[in-house]
Amino acid sequence: MNQAEATSTALAPLRLKKNEERRLRAGHLWVYSNEVDAARTPLTAFAPGQPVLIEAANGKALGTGYVNPHSLICARLVSRDPAHVLGRSLLVHRFNVALALRERLYPQPYYRLVHGEGDALPGLIVDRYGDVLVVQFTTAGMEQARDAVIEALQKVFKPAGILLRNDSPIRALEGLHSYVEVIGAVPDQIDLEENGVRFRVSVQAGQKTGWFYDQRENRARLARYVKGMRVLDLFSYVGGWGVQAAAAGAREVVCVDSSQDALTQVAVNAELNGMQGRVHTRKGDAFDVLRELREAREHFDVVVLDPPAFIKRKKDVKAGIEAYQRINQQAMQVLAKDGILVSASCSYHLEPDTLQQVILSAARHLDRSVQILERGRQGADHPVHAAIPETEYLKALYCRVLPA
Repeated sequence: MNQAEATSTALAPLRLKKNEERRLRAGHLWVYSNEVDAARTPLTAFAPGQPVLIEAANGKALGTGYVNPHSLICARLVSRDPAHVLGRSLLVHRFNVALALRERLYPQPYYRLVHGEGDALPGLIVDRYGDVLVVQFTTAGMEQARDAVIEALQKVFKPAGILLRNDSPIRALEGLHSYVEVIGAVPDQIDLEENGVRFRVSVQAGQKTGWFYDQRENRARLARYVKGMRVLDLFSYVGGWGVQAAAAGAREVVCVDSSQDALTQVAVNAELNGMQGRVHTRKGDAFDVLRELREAREHFDVVVLDPPAFIKRKKDVKAGIEAYQRINQQAMQVLAKDGILVSASCSYHLEPDTLQQVILSAARHLDRSVQILERGRQGADHPVHAAIPETEYLKALYCRVLPA
């Protein structure tokens, strides 16, 4: 029997301890290993990714999901209806629900189509690039449902190609190996449009799935601050912020990244939009480049900081906060006297208030003052599950930095 054919009556039960179902009843989708009644349903009896019927301590069914005995989050709820399991039919329904939101929000098919728990499909990420879908399975349960996922995507979207970008380090936490696989036709370079600006990206060789749709609204917000300004885009990747700043009227943009391949693509994207004369690139580590710019007495009207996550796990919090403080302080040192700092973080473990405190502390160290002008978050195609705070991770502060 494959997963698409399974019924709840055929599923092995996963029994929780007394009162440990409260989080699930409140809307959450995760079960931790210490919440399982190991005497009745020992985790060692399950295979990674195995479908299960999740039960309260009294034996009442809470819903269906899947289990991984080797993970701290040992199970994830997929459906609260015990009659529905993770298979083609449920996936088709969830994909149509997810699509309805995106088609309401975006006139063109460039967006995150499925955002894991936010779209009630834990362990699954799907980004859409027109008729190409880029898919990531981040859990053993979703990896086991791989064939059903592909079948459902093909039924609902009829894509020209599907790229499985299963090379994320997070898979190691689930005991999964890394691989990349092409199904159908997936070109090396794919065009997309964001906020009226064209980009060309590599979904096969680029970071994550090739593009960071989560910053779309934040990049749109930047436009009102940059007309006629000199802009520094740090950790620029392929120019999502910088090229859009130039398109919005910035007189000069400098994109900084440690990857020459990314900077080569910045130049391509600038040319696609006729901005090649105003967008320049500089290769190097952002911390080192900022030091060099300060020593050269260079100044910018707007600095954009969109670094990778400095805090990936709880144990990284202290070192990560120090890194955020250092990079924000260095950025302020190259800001003009009345400059705009856009400081973003994709670290879930960095609280929004902590990011604000980091910026304030950096400013006070330099005898500067800060006005918070706007706050940004992840785009609406990365919906936050109301019961799962972990699904809200991205934050951005738009700051005016002034002499004290």
